[in-house]
Amino acid sequence: MRELALNVMDVAQNSITAGASLVRLTVQEDSAADRLSITLEDNGCGMTQEQVKSVIDPFYTTRTTRKVGLGVPLFKMEAEMTGGSFSIRSQKGEGTVLTAQFVPSHVDMIPLGDISGTVRLLITCNPQLDFVYRRIRDGREFVLDTRELRQVLGEVPLSAPEVSEWIAGFLEEQTAELLREETS
Repeated sequence: MRELALNVMDVAQNSITAGASLVRLTVQEDSAADRLSITLEDNGCGMTQEQVKSVIDPFYTTRTTRKVGLGVPLFKMEAEMTGGSFSIRSQKGEGTVLTAQFVPSHVDMIPLGDISGTVRLLITCNPQLDFVYRRIRDGREFVLDTRELRQVLGEVPLSAPEVSEWIAGFLEEQTAELLREETS
């Protein structure tokens, strides 16, 4: 894949397919440590330990529409190519936590890409689900939690065009603020 945001979209689709009602995505950057960490956590159906071992195999998939599953294996490969790491923990009936650690200065590092666009798309295309998006950079952070949005919006769905526009604006503004270098 050309950007990590596309990997995130693909892996998040696994959470949705697994029946998750809540998906947490955390993107954490530590400039001093030269680390980028992406964690996806869901409360879906989870996997057995045998399935966890199989999920990194590109020839293993639960889908019936194709015979290979490349999302998780590619995400793992992208992390490890930078000298980073990959882990997946899952408990049947409780959910899954997947973490990919990257070394951003490595020559094989691909761009993060439009992670805000990915989050917006996940939320507006799956308005029945809840998402918590945390973006952390060098100790500063912001959070978008759809459970909080639902309390404010009442009956207005997360897929409504004006809500989608607000989400896009919020993510753009907060990301710009987070990425702005502190000046003293």
